[in-house]
Amino acid sequence: MSLEPTPPGAGRPARADARRNREKLIVSARAAFALADDTVPLEAIAREAGVGIGTLYRHFPTREALVEAVYAAELDNVTTSAPVLLAEFPPEAALRAWMDRYASFFASKRGMADTLRAGWASGSIATPATRERITAAIATILDSGARTGTLRADVDPGDVTTMLLGIFLSTAASNTPERTGPLLDLVVDALRPPPDRKD
Repeated sequence: MSLEPTPPGAGRPARADARRNREKLIVSARAAFALADDTVPLEAIAREAGVGIGTLYRHFPTREALVEAVYAAELDNVTTSAPVLLAEFPPEAALRAWMDRYASFFASKRGMADTLRAGWASGSIATPATRERITAAIATILDSGARTGTLRADVDPGDVTTMLLGIFLSTAASNTPERTGPLLDLVVDALRPPPDRKD
């Protein structure tokens, strides 16, 4: 009995398909959590991604695993976008655009909050260094602005993180999301160097 040889690289398309399916599931879950919360039926997420529920469970054996993956992807997107924005915009414009991305990340996290808190408390979801990574992204933009003289050089990036969180929490608590943009504009204005004065 002769066996036909396996074509070179025959296993690679399956791995590429698996990666694509995983990405589609994360995108679908992100959208579902933003519209409702992370209690949305997993079958609906799989259906929206165009895969079967078995495929979802192969990638994410538990709801917590899916929530963790979505959160990690969102955090990566916002923290790695700082250099990309700086390559496209002047530092003060990059900072404002980055703040919008951070606001979206914060809003998406609210839909996953209960599962994340429970998972962090039980240890079933790894605790990410979220605040440290956010502050590092802010520091990257502030440093660039300080070099060009368009942003203050005397600001602690951690203080900016605190201000942004205050805005997001207060507008969420008062259900006034329309106030977020104007408040972020004020933060950027506060981070510009004061004009030279001649008395």
